[in-house]
Amino acid sequence: MGHAVLLGDSIFDNKRYVGGGPDVVEQLRDVLPVDWSATLLAVDGDITTGVARQLRSVPADATHLVVSVGGNDALGHSHLLQRPVGSVPEALLAFHAAQQAFAHDYATMLDRVVAMGLPVAVCTIYDTPSSEPAYRVIRTALAFFNDCITRAAFARGVSVVDLRLVCDDDGDYANPIEPSVQGGRKITAAIRAFLLPEPTVRHSAVIAG
Repeated sequence: MGHAVLLGDSIFDNKRYVGGGPDVVEQLRDVLPVDWSATLLAVDGDITTGVARQLRSVPADATHLVVSVGGNDALGHSHLLQRPVGSVPEALLAFHAAQQAFAHDYATMLDRVVAMGLPVAVCTIYDTPSSEPAYRVIRTALAFFNDCITRAAFARGVSVVDLRLVCDDDGDYANPIEPSVQGGRKITAAIRAFLLPEPTVRHSAVIAG
């Protein structure tokens, strides 16, 4: 028996984007055993600092926490893609400042999540659909933010669901930034693998110390 709680943004809180189809939490409930439950606390539009507010509503019987947040933080720095620069190092330094600010906020958030004393998984920020005109630019820019997520997770012994690998088809997206029903199905399968790992399935191991 278990109780999974979903925290973060519209990657989980995607009901308004699936045209009446099942959202992520509905699909997760469908793939979990009958004695499991799932609660959605993620809020469409929230940034990393908003997770602290969500944590105040975690049910007392929660057994696992899953966090997908950071995409809206990255969107807040999208103006950097239009910033005139005189050299590649100058462009990298502009992203470095944004990366450092996000790294601080994400680490602070994750410390609060880990302090709940429950098993935790975090999700990376997935790529936009490959059919998007700016796909290569966006994918490259998101690497600055995903580096912060993986570093924070690995340093704390937290599991990672890499949505860049999970959502690898244009049909996984309802729009450039939210998951479709198809994408939600793949995301919930990955979450289930974290909650109920199959002993015969190989998983990556990260040695951080």
